[in-house]
Amino acid sequence: MADLQNDLHTPAEVGEPDALSREPPLPVGARGPADDPDAGLLERAHALLTAHPVADGYSGLPWALRHLPWYDLELGETAVDTDLPRMRRGHVGALFCSLHLPEGLAADRAVAATLEQLDLVRTVIGNHPEGLRPARTAGQVTDARNCGRTAVLLGPATAAALDDSVGLLRVLHGLGLRVITLTGTSWASEAGLTRFGEEVVREMNRLGVLADLSGASEPTMERVLAASKAPVLCTRSGARALRPHPMNLPDELLAALGAANGLCLVPLTAEQTGPTVRDVADHVGHVRAVAGPGSVGLSGTYDAGCAHPRELTDASCYPHLVAELLRRGWPEPDLALLTWGNVQRVLRTAEVTARAAQERRVPSTARIAELDG
Repeated sequence: MADLQNDLHTPAEVGEPDALSREPPLPVGARGPADDPDAGLLERAHALLTAHPVADGYSGLPWALRHLPWYDLELGETAVDTDLPRMRRGHVGALFCSLHLPEGLAADRAVAATLEQLDLVRTVIGNHPEGLRPARTAGQVTDARNCGRTAVLLGPATAAALDDSVGLLRVLHGLGLRVITLTGTSWASEAGLTRFGEEVVREMNRLGVLADLSGASEPTMERVLAASKAPVLCTRSGARALRPHPMNLPDELLAALGAANGLCLVPLTAEQTGPTVRDVADHVGHVRAVAGPGSVGLSGTYDAGCAHPRELTDASCYPHLVAELLRRGWPEPDLALLTWGNVQRVLRTAEVTARAAQERRVPSTARIAELDG
């Protein structure tokens, strides 16, 4: 009779697990997935990033794509660090596409090469309408996120692309440029900002173009912080107190950036911030402590020719960094500022500053020869 009953009842009906689906017993002292705190932190990170995605402050994708004969960012592209599947997994809601030029490019090619990259970005957006959307304002960035797209903003571009002309600055702004790095020119050099450089900053404020101080000399940084009415960015700067890289900022400049309501976007690179996700988290935490929680953000710096920490190798990896910050006790409101809120605040403030400046100032017609001799 017992044999007959066993034939009539399945293991599930008698409360026993099916031998074919039974999990092997865990070793003594081992934890299952439900007991793994790392899995729980990663789940929390994904949930937070769903509500507050990453505004990635620096991507080298335009220049990387120039060297590919063919690519499809929607299907996935192994030749680059950034494509739509990985940005979705990493919850990237906004991407600043760098228009920087490679070292060694002839100075007389700066304007043309910048315009070519700008045109390439617009073409890429047009070819991937289900995943990307162009954005120029904070409102357009939010609209893109609400539609399930990644907002793409143009910049930073090198200051050499202005060719010492505020008129060309207005043209580039009209084409969508939103960030310019103030370094590598006669008017924003190791010696600081000249009179013409100050006029460029004022015109940027009037237009709503953000100043990027990454790689700028300390005299230039200090003068721009004093002259600019809009917040400024450092799109690729960690903490020099933790790693003495020339692009990283000393504590006094981090404090000044925070006092000016600026934004330091910490790069996810092994050279500047270290080889592990913990090293990057150290830099983010240090900037937050010195400049304030409203003055720290993130720059993936993917596709820019940089090596990245092992756990942060491409645009899909942001949840690992957020999980590490959750492990360290970061409150969720501060994490929401880090990933999304601070970039939105800077964009909105620049727009408000521009509207006010346009009521007071006419477009500048200054020439470098007149102001700097």
